[in-house]
Amino acid sequence: MKWMSVYLFGYLLLMAGVSIALWKFGIFDQMGPTWTLVSVLIALGLGIMISVSSSGRKSNIEIDSH
Repeated sequence: MKWMSVYLFGYLLLMAGVSIALWKFGIFDQMGPTWTLVSVLIALGLGIMISVSSSGRKSNIEIDSH
C-alpha cells in the first residue's frame, strides 16, 4: 500500500506539471472548461488504475486459530 501512495503522488505531480505546461501554451483556453475537466478526470482515473495495478503482489493471509 505504501508504494501505491508514492506512485500515485508521483503521477499527480506529473499531471500537475503537464497541466501547467498546457495552461502556459494556451491549450486550456482553446479547449474550454468542460473538456478540461473531462481530460483531468480521465488522467486521474488512469493514474489510480495504474498505481493500483502496480502496487505489488496480492496474497492471501491464512490465520490458524486453535
